[in-house]
Amino acid sequence: MSSQPSPGRQLPSGVRHAPGEPVIRNVNWGGLKTLYVKEVRRFFKVQLQTIWAPAITTLLFLVIFTVASGARTPVRVGGAVVPFADFVAPGLIVMGMLQNAFANASFSLLVGKIQGNIVDYLQPPLSTAELLAALTGAAVTRAFLVGCAVFLAMSLWPGVDVTPRHPGAVLWFGLLGSAFLALVGVLTSIWAEKFDHAAAVTNFVVAPLTLLSGTFYSVDHLAPAFRAFSHVNPFFYVISGFRYGFLGTADSPVLTGSVVILALDVALATLCYVLLRRGWKLKS
Repeated sequence: MSSQPSPGRQLPSGVRHAPGEPVIRNVNWGGLKTLYVKEVRRFFKVQLQTIWAPAITTLLFLVIFTVASGARTPVRVGGAVVPFADFVAPGLIVMGMLQNAFANASFSLLVGKIQGNIVDYLQPPLSTAELLAALTGAAVTRAFLVGCAVFLAMSLWPGVDVTPRHPGAVLWFGLLGSAFLALVGVLTSIWAEKFDHAAAVTNFVVAPLTLLSGTFYSVDHLAPAFRAFSHVNPFFYVISGFRYGFLGTADSPVLTGSVVILALDVALATLCYVLLRRGWKLKS
């Protein structure tokens, strides 16, 4: 921060910077942290709804499917045979993370537009990248909190082994997948004009792609047409890579999935950045 006036200009007493002179010249870490903390506090105040309820719902999925199919029923994944409960548990954990990352990110800007206080996001001295980073970071934080809650619940459930074999893969694909859905949520929040629009994306895009991504089954058992559809579904690569971290085997090459999701994250981040910078559907 500079405290000297511009050369040749005399500033009034008590005024440290000339009008229009940039004070924050690099990253506004204070503003970035403030917005991030504000977004985290917003969902944490209702943690029973935003964290623990999704964990219980996901655990119920595990209970229902293991009771119906048998917890020890073998499933072949990438040439290995694993119990069904151990197979489905990682997919359910990351499914809860993805859905909640989207739910958090798709709410902030949308509610600001509806309530008429969108200026609270646009007026502070935050760059476009800082605004996007804070919104995405808060959504990823919620996703990991939900993932930890689901993991804790499943680790206490009898007959399920959720011990990670490759913790690095668990964290990496959890981060990539959460960021992917967070950016989709930000994009939805920019585009949507009412809650129905965000709900439509949830019901007709996010939920179907999540459920049809191999969460409850191995894609190797599908017919060729459905298997081909699974391999163009980005959610499949997130779930397959995340499952690899627990089982040590996957339905698809882990490196390929990592590259695909990372490329999608970069593309979505660029698109969100451009739209936020232009103020599309945010500024009158």
